[in-house]
Amino acid sequence: MTFSKSFPKTIEGSSYPRWEEIKLTEGEEKEQEILCRKNNNELMRDCIVDAQEMFVGMEGLSEHQTDIIRVAISLFEKRASHEIYWKEEKAKNKFDRI
Repeated sequence: MTFSKSFPKTIEGSSYPRWEEIKLTEGEEKEQEILCRKNNNELMRDCIVDAQEMFVGMEGLSEHQTDIIRVAISLFEKRASHEIYWKEEKAKNKFDRI
């Protein structure tokens, strides 16, 4: 089942938009999943580095790997974009081109 999203298209002379459904092809959907995964991998690496830097010089904090990874995961959850965002963005770009 391919990803689809509806967007409002304004109609001249009407105060109500017409909703158009945009569907991604399987190839477009897979492409967005790959881009998202690549971006999330880089983001997680950045979060680990940031978490490690947070522990430097802070008294009372343990520098155990598990603590650093827990902080990195928390940062990642706050920063990470979900695959759905990438697919919605691709659908919006297709809609804008129409």
